[in-house]
Amino acid sequence: MNEDFNQKEMMELFRQEAETQNALLTKNLLALEQDPTDVAHLEVLMRAAHSLKGASSIMDLHLMVGLAHEMEECFVTAQKGGIVLGSEAIDCLLRAVDLLASIAQTPEEQQTAWTGAGSAPVEAMMAQIKAIAQGQTLVPLKVPTEMKSTAPADLAPTEASERMLRVTSGSLNRLLGLASESLVASRWLTPYAESLLRLKRQQWKLAKTLDTLSQALSAGGHDEVISARLAAAEQQAGACQRAVAERHAELEAFARRSSNLANNLYREALASRMRPFADGTEGFPRLVRDLARSLGKAARLQIKGETTTMDREVLEKLEAPLTHLLRNALDHGLELPAERQAAGKSPEGLIVMEARHSAGRLIISVQDDGRGIDCAAVRAAIRRRQLAAPELIEKLSEDELLEFLFLPGFSMREQVTEISGRGVGLDVVHNMVHALRGQVRISTQPGKGTGFQLQLPLTLSVLRALLVEIAGEPYALPLARIQSALKVPRSQIETIEGREYISHNGEQIGLVSAGQLLGLAGPAPGGEELSLVIFGERGTRFALAVERFYGEQELVVQPIDPRLNKIQDISAAALLPDGAPVLILEVEDLIRSIEVLVSGGHLNKLRSSGAVLTQRRKRVLVVDDSLTVRELERKLLGNHGYEVGVAVDGMDGWNAVRTQPYDLVVTDVDMPRLDGIELVSLIKKDPRLKKLPVMIISYKDREADRQRGLDAGADYYLTKGTFHEEALLTAVLDLIGSAEAE
Repeated sequence: MNEDFNQKEMMELFRQEAETQNALLTKNLLALEQDPTDVAHLEVLMRAAHSLKGASSIMDLHLMVGLAHEMEECFVTAQKGGIVLGSEAIDCLLRAVDLLASIAQTPEEQQTAWTGAGSAPVEAMMAQIKAIAQGQTLVPLKVPTEMKSTAPADLAPTEASERMLRVTSGSLNRLLGLASESLVASRWLTPYAESLLRLKRQQWKLAKTLDTLSQALSAGGHDEVISARLAAAEQQAGACQRAVAERHAELEAFARRSSNLANNLYREALASRMRPFADGTEGFPRLVRDLARSLGKAARLQIKGETTTMDREVLEKLEAPLTHLLRNALDHGLELPAERQAAGKSPEGLIVMEARHSAGRLIISVQDDGRGIDCAAVRAAIRRRQLAAPELIEKLSEDELLEFLFLPGFSMREQVTEISGRGVGLDVVHNMVHALRGQVRISTQPGKGTGFQLQLPLTLSVLRALLVEIAGEPYALPLARIQSALKVPRSQIETIEGREYISHNGEQIGLVSAGQLLGLAGPAPGGEELSLVIFGERGTRFALAVERFYGEQELVVQPIDPRLNKIQDISAAALLPDGAPVLILEVEDLIRSIEVLVSGGHLNKLRSSGAVLTQRRKRVLVVDDSLTVRELERKLLGNHGYEVGVAVDGMDGWNAVRTQPYDLVVTDVDMPRLDGIELVSLIKKDPRLKKLPVMIISYKDREADRQRGLDAGADYYLTKGTFHEEALLTAVLDLIGSAEAE
């Protein structure tokens, strides 16, 4: 039994080493193709092949020994200058690496398949490599698909000084949970130590009182019994005071040690979940190289930010979308070498993939230097597929045009090929980012290239935050997401076109009451000064008025129970050092909520204290991620007397209907975070909202799409392809009547 266990353990270690050496072989073969005379790459290749030969010999994998030996001899010959390894030779050697990986990953009970007839591919490959070493012309050799590498892509080369351990995600989650509790519990010692310090002060006062009594007795005469008792009490008080002081000092030292230990435990556990970006990108240079050659193009992949760390689950989910983005760049973005030379570019195209952290988020970008996206062609494709009304298509901005590329089935290719034409690549990217509650943006410059930027949430389990008071309760704002916190006199508030602003660093920044934004009852921030938290980017920067600042605090993030769904403007929760709960605000959601209040004209003023009169008009919520469509519907309904609120996507719409009264919801279908069908279903399943009328206005005009919307509970279904003012107004009148409230 023990012998079998050791054999299995040895095989697992061998496979890990094989994966490491195969990764080195692939990486350096691709680098050698760029500079065939680089001796350093040849040295690494020779040593990797030699290591594989030795390891496979120990495991009695004779076919692998022979193949690795021929590769080693080939690299030695190249080192001595006997041959130069060109692209054809690199092709053959890369296929040999695939064979080595296949042999290493084959289960032990199936290893016999590589003997006899099954060894023919390996023997043929060995003959090819011998021919390369002898400088002979290669005969094209195809490796069967089933012989290609099936090595898992999630194992990265490790340094020799480290031992690779496999830990289940469940164990890591429990470890993180315990570490988080330890971190919180360690902070409870601080207020306990402070209470002992207060006791020490009280005992000091007792000692003074005893001293006073002693003086009084001395002045009034001598009583031996009282004097003895007083002396004993003084002695006890002194001893108690010294003991408390000693215990307090010990407790303070223990609190520091415990806090440091908890911090180290938590960060070590967190580090075990984090992996560098390089772990998920090993196969991409080979993918770019092989796919470019199959398309008759020359391309090189440059990876930046390889040491940028991220959660292992996020890294695993990135493989598919990044693969699609690379294929998209090679097929659609990069030109053929002759076209690039005619345009004054290098014949070899460049794709840059970068990972970095920014403002508490993970940013992944893929940028090519190709032809860029032809927005006129995209507009023509939208018109050809009748995805929008003709008059609306002409009004679409460049950003709105590029959003159509993410629609399911949308493709700029007229013919389907092995690489593109089915319109599923960017759809996969969009769905992955949508599932992670992130964003994806496209930028393009004609003749210069196209870039895709994935903005993904990077939820840290411990974060530094600014604690503020809103409506008498503490709330936390991540420090990484705010620009500044300051106090300004009310006299500095300016009113421009009905909105209140302050001037800060030469910029006019709009004021918003935190209480109104969160829908919390209570008076507006009072006093002669306003406590303001400034966040957002230039052009969308706001000053949030809170009641007061508590200061900075390091918080252990606790996710909110998923049964509560997404809570508007809230990202997570935490426990304060005294055990009290605090909600962590989501700055990005706050910005969207502010934009909704601004567009609807519902912002309260902080300078005045008068009550805001509620207009007695029926309220309609317009939910659409297209600014053009959203504004068109808002103005149309507003001009006919309705009070119109807007939401920029389904999640904003869901949060709006749960916190504010509306008489009607008008929604699109295809939106980020939460689509229109999901929004309708949530509304109709909510006991308080199920009677709220909902109208869908969508580009999708098939009967199946219409039926899907009605089955979800929609009361009306209009298509944007046949959209006109009369149809919308007629539908609104049918559902809720005129704008005047009854």
